[in-house]
Amino acid sequence: MTPLRHQMLDAMCQRGFSKRTQESYVYAVRSLAAYFGRSPALLSMLELQQYFKVLAVDRKLSASTCRLHLHGIRFLFQQVLHRKDFDDVKLIVPKRPQRIPPLLTRAEVARIIAACDNPKHRMLLELCYGCGLRVSEVIRVRVPDIDGERRLLRVEQGKGSKDRAVTISPLLLDALRRYWRCARPRFWLFPHAFRPEQHIGVSCAQRMFGQCRRRAGVNKQVGIHGLRHAYATHQLENGVAIHDLQRLLGHGHLQTTLR
Repeated sequence: MTPLRHQMLDAMCQRGFSKRTQESYVYAVRSLAAYFGRSPALLSMLELQQYFKVLAVDRKLSASTCRLHLHGIRFLFQQVLHRKDFDDVKLIVPKRPQRIPPLLTRAEVARIIAACDNPKHRMLLELCYGCGLRVSEVIRVRVPDIDGERRLLRVEQGKGSKDRAVTISPLLLDALRRYWRCARPRFWLFPHAFRPEQHIGVSCAQRMFGQCRRRAGVNKQVGIHGLRHAYATHQLENGVAIHDLQRLLGHGHLQTTLR
């Protein structure tokens, strides 16, 4: 590991950045160094402007990916290298499009879940929708995270390194109990099929949802995250206050919940 990367990792750890954020920022800086073939510390602001043009125009990266590179490189130059000239340069990235995702109806959600014949996968989909979880959160649910007495699910270190508690409905709690009596998971609620000491992977959950959606005849182009969007919208329709929904979803900004 180069001294500069070590410095950057130390700076991110000191600020409490999540492991995923650290990996993303290091990837952005490593890509920058690979493109120019030398340390980012030796680059000029003109070269940085050229690099972001390459990302957007030549490589045609999405707006979100370009912004990921921007955040990682900005952190390096401002917090690690302390380059004051970085504050004076304007790095242009594509504007992020604001799209309203396709919304699954209650009937479509029910059909997708019913199309899943694997009990573990079906429970994963039910929990994802029933508690409005991100896929990265639902795969990491542990057996001790479920508080049956208070009907609460503890979501530990979700996006933004935040813990939160989500209400479990009586029907979902009954389904969780039936699943536990049948599968008897020891630690992870959804363990890996061949390595039970590990949880199921994100790509496996995404692939499984896609198969169930197609099997159910739902043609909307939506991934497993669509279950979270459906949960949010259906909760609003049921009269849940927007600020309460923001807390349940673990959103840092109300605008994210409104969108």
